[in-house]
Amino acid sequence: MIELKNICKNFYLEAVRLDVLKSLNLTIEKGEFLAIRGKSGAGKSTLMNIIGLLDQPSSGTYSFDNKPIEYLDDHHLSELRNKKIGFIFQSFHLLPKLTALENVALPLIYRGLKSEEYIPIALDKLEKVKLAKWAQHNPSQLSGGQQQRVAIARALAGSPQLLLADEPTGALDSKTSKEIMDLFKRLNAEEELTTVIITHDLAVGASCQREVLIIDGVVQEVSKL
Repeated sequence: MIELKNICKNFYLEAVRLDVLKSLNLTIEKGEFLAIRGKSGAGKSTLMNIIGLLDQPSSGTYSFDNKPIEYLDDHHLSELRNKKIGFIFQSFHLLPKLTALENVALPLIYRGLKSEEYIPIALDKLEKVKLAKWAQHNPSQLSGGQQQRVAIARALAGSPQLLLADEPTGALDSKTSKEIMDLFKRLNAEEELTTVIITHDLAVGASCQREVLIIDGVVQEVSKL
């Protein structure tokens, strides 16, 4: 589904060039449940931004769903993100003045759907994360774990091909983290939804079907016993 070949990403700090990703190669198959693990500064956030079409590599090639994306303009990249990729972040990024239902419906509203179209879809996604009865609550009325479930439901609202989660358990306690990881596993199994989790957490990496470690801008497989 995703193929990265010889990906390099360079940044400049005044006159100094920083090589963050270095001829990185990675293939992600459809339906995989993959962890990309690494320490702070290893390049995992940069890699996530490239996979999520939020940034472009300095060199190398990237294919999404067997299609090269290097020559797409900003409009088409935005459309591809909206329709193909669901994003989940550590800090949830829920809008505080909106209800859980309205937060989940946002990607569908951006697509131009009317309320009679997006409300049933948003309710269905909240049901999938066991939060339908909290649909009319604002984020401030929800626990951290519940807010993350709303964020997951929002990521699912557009029926994406790829679920991309950046440190999704980083702001949660260990019990809630396990519950969120169990939810990711269930969604991956039930919907064959390709799921990529960016993490520094050993336990999160170990709980995924496959794990790669990013060190100094390159990746290596982690053997599963």
